[in-house]
Amino acid sequence: MIPSTVQFKKLIFKIGEVSKMIDVSPRQIRYWESKGCIESLRGNENSSRVYDFHNFMKISSIKYFLDQGYTLQGAIDQTKKSH
Repeated sequence: MIPSTVQFKKLIFKIGEVSKMIDVSPRQIRYWESKGCIESLRGNENSSRVYDFHNFMKISSIKYFLDQGYTLQGAIDQTKKSH
């Protein structure tokens, strides 16, 4: 049986999946994370980076604004306004 609603809080994406879906390199995603723009759900330094739906949407939004010509800081500011 298919549930009638999707529980977005339970959606988890690996960094490679996010990279392919949004067309952003894993290196770029790690850089944005190091700058505090997004946050992975890593348990410790040795675990793989995974992202919840909220951070997936933030990555997507940052990429969109960068493609529109914004600087990284400008893209982050625009993303904060829209979320």
